[in-house]
Amino acid sequence: MATYQDSRYNIALPSGSGGAITLIKTLTASSSGTLSFVDGSSDVVFDSTYRTYVFKFINIHPSADQVEFEFNASDDDSSHAYNVTKTSLFFEAYQGEDNSAQNQQYKTDLDRAQSTDFQPISGDCGNDNDQGLSGELYIFSPSSTTYVKHFIGRTNFAHRADYTVDNYPAGYFNTTADLTAIQFKYASGNIDSGTFKLYGIKDS
Repeated sequence: MATYQDSRYNIALPSGSGGAITLIKTLTASSSGTLSFVDGSSDVVFDSTYRTYVFKFINIHPSADQVEFEFNASDDDSSHAYNVTKTSLFFEAYQGEDNSAQNQQYKTDLDRAQSTDFQPISGDCGNDNDQGLSGELYIFSPSSTTYVKHFIGRTNFAHRADYTVDNYPAGYFNTTADLTAIQFKYASGNIDSGTFKLYGIKDS
């Protein structure tokens, strides 16, 4: 059994449940139309080196108001068209600053069914100076040539109408080709600012 050591906890995890997490690459947005992590480019590793990859989004601010944050994958080694077929679901929960409204719901407009479109990771982000988005996205075994490629995400963002919104996208890229790159963008406008980090998790 692998054991997680902490001053507060001593938790035994099943063998093979995971290992060391390694920072691979950090990108900083500055009025960027897109940000891409391409295997083998600019020190990016996105292959069989790790079975699980994690993207972290820190204070991502859009230039436009009421825009979805989204991603897509490429499965080629040269042109990197971000158009891999995917099927997904999307849940959200929200709470208003003035406590006037709160709810949980399934978002049919943000899921995908055998679509090559970009997959939203969030709903409509606001672009006030104090608004933005943070969260994470896990992609599992992107270099597998046997199985589809699963992903699970979670983001929290400040809605343009002053709500905190917690989003849960998940699904799979329906391909047995290896994924070679991941791209992030807003549905319109630029990524005004923010930090993107890519980590790899080694098997224990």
